Amino acid sequence: MRILVTGCAGFIGMHLALRLLARGDEVVGVDNLNDYYDVGLKQARLAHIGQRPGFRFVRMDLADASAVGDLFGQGHFDGVVNLAAQPGVRYSLINPQAYAQSNLVAFVNLLEGCRHGRVGHFVYASSSSVYGGNTRVPFSESDNVDHPVSLYAATKKSNELMAHTYSHLFGLPTTGLRFFTVYGPWGRPDMSATLFARAILEGRPIDVFNNGDMERDFTYIDDIVEGVVRVLDRPAAPDPDFDPAQPDPATSHAPWRIYNIGNHQPVRLGDYIAAMEHAIGVAARRNLLPMQPGDVKSTCADTAALRDAVGFAPATPLAEGLRRFVAWVREYYGFPAGRAG
Repeated sequence: MRILVTGCAGFIGMHLALRLLARGDEVVGVDNLNDYYDVGLKQARLAHIGQRPGFRFVRMDLADASAVGDLFGQGHFDGVVNLAAQPGVRYSLINPQAYAQSNLVAFVNLLEGCRHGRVGHFVYASSSSVYGGNTRVPFSESDNVDHPVSLYAATKKSNELMAHTYSHLFGLPTTGLRFFTVYGPWGRPDMSATLFARAILEGRPIDVFNNGDMERDFTYIDDIVEGVVRVLDRPAAPDPDFDPAQPDPATSHAPWRIYNIGNHQPVRLGDYIAAMEHAIGVAARRNLLPMQPGDVKSTCADTAALRDAVGFAPATPLAEGLRRFVAWVREYYGFPAGRAG
């Protein structure tokens, strides 16, 4: 197939592009290479993809409607996977305009491109953050998600609603994937995994929010990619059992679906740090801090719907995922193997 992957220089985008290329798909990768975090890491990810047959990179701002229209006019895409977005919960308190442009304007431009380009399936990254103030765990796709606690979460919920509109009006198959705390090699430097690993290896204290009284459903990157690929190959279809009198937020009369992709194994922050310490072989120094605005105390994915739909749910143990991740951190950032810097 010919697949458009947006955010291809990002963490998940790079891994997905490699997986699609390995199975023989043609991949057009788009990224604007913005400086929200180290551009050098993004360029290194692109270099890791390299000159593999079937890959073409386009540097583009997806908020530019004309450029997006030209991209779709250059040839048909069988599928589009949108991983481009302005990430980060806390940054949305500082620069909300970036989220409006990258997560809303760019998203509708892609929907328009898919509509007019007659794309077979539009898959997009949503987020576990849409569950917001929900305290019932595990989080189910059928739960109400009308109480976001950050602008980032609000934009992701908006993406789900915008996609539903295009599925309803134009019959465009769309599937939103709510990712849960993704980690692994080539991860973002602003995420806890990289922040913790580098600090421990450099002998610096780590910032532990809410005094460590938090849980996260840490999900290894290979599991995320496996879920994305399986969903991509199964275009959303109308739910024949959908009842408009009692609507299920996870399904629709239109070709629209929402799935969680998480490990279904929430881990206390203290246990996560202990697993990181074991993988590195060095004890961490903790700087205990209060809960940050926009954060939630716990996340846990109900993955039954994903398993029923595509026969897969993430299951990589945290210890194994962190072992692979720490090995990459040592290599990429130049730490000697087996001891702290």
